[in-house]
Amino acid sequence: MSSALLAEVTGYIESQGGGEGLFPTQLGGVNILRSFQERMPMRQIYRPSLCVVIEGAKEILFGEDRLRYGSMQCLVVSMEMPASGRIVQASPEVPYLGVTIDLDVAMLREVLEQLDTSPVAPAGHGRCVFVAQVDEPLAECIVRLIRMAQTPKAIPILYPSVMREICYWLLTGPNGGELCHLALPESNTMRVAKAIYFLRDNFAKTLRVEQLAEVARMSPSSFHQHFKVLTSVTPLQFQKQLRLLEARRLMVAEAASVEQAAYQVGYESPSQFSREYSRMFAVAPKQDALNHQRMYSQYASRKARSA
Repeated sequence: MSSALLAEVTGYIESQGGGEGLFPTQLGGVNILRSFQERMPMRQIYRPSLCVVIEGAKEILFGEDRLRYGSMQCLVVSMEMPASGRIVQASPEVPYLGVTIDLDVAMLREVLEQLDTSPVAPAGHGRCVFVAQVDEPLAECIVRLIRMAQTPKAIPILYPSVMREICYWLLTGPNGGELCHLALPESNTMRVAKAIYFLRDNFAKTLRVEQLAEVARMSPSSFHQHFKVLTSVTPLQFQKQLRLLEARRLMVAEAASVEQAAYQVGYESPSQFSREYSRMFAVAPKQDALNHQRMYSQYASRKARSA
């Protein structure tokens, strides 16, 4: 099945003009990435997702936890959290090749409710991220998704059923108990997730931990503790990362100046914004925006040639 998945994904990339970079599909939340070289770490907020490596290897740093996953392994992230990801194994002969699939929490919950035997959630409150093997049933689902991406008329009819099947295999697999934390409506993980959604929608505002704890329906001390364990950062650090990532988007996608981006994401001092941006991304904001604009320009040129 690994060879079939490799052939299907490679074929899709070549149909889109070939080369390397990010290859979005017409399936909402399904993207393909190919790289001919190792890549430096990139900081971002990971959403609930399934990140599959077909060839090569990738490394993710969550707080002080470092996870590496390679050929026919996957990273499962069950709630939004900040992390740094980098490609650690890739070459022109054997490129890094991966597929990311966004997970629908509501669909996970629906599938969980229909299981005869629910997976047992592990004791304690570990971070909601784990590495697993890509078995044959899961690989078959991904093959069908990639084929479906080239048949747009089939997507509205077939896509939901394949995603439900993916949820089933994940929940009934060896790590199903880890994933079900997010699907249980009254779990501490789900309560923290609600606060994260609120924080994401209001990151430019001044927020207090007490306010976020109220959204989560937890005491401030309990909320702060669970938030740090699950995400590896404090709520205020999480908010800062949301602000800086949105500022990067504004500068790259909307050509905002450094000052404009700083004010729009809630900073009162552009100089403080520049210092914190440089610490997080290891490059000044203006230079970082130029680097990303150049990368997206190359991607647009490739897409135009393949059209």
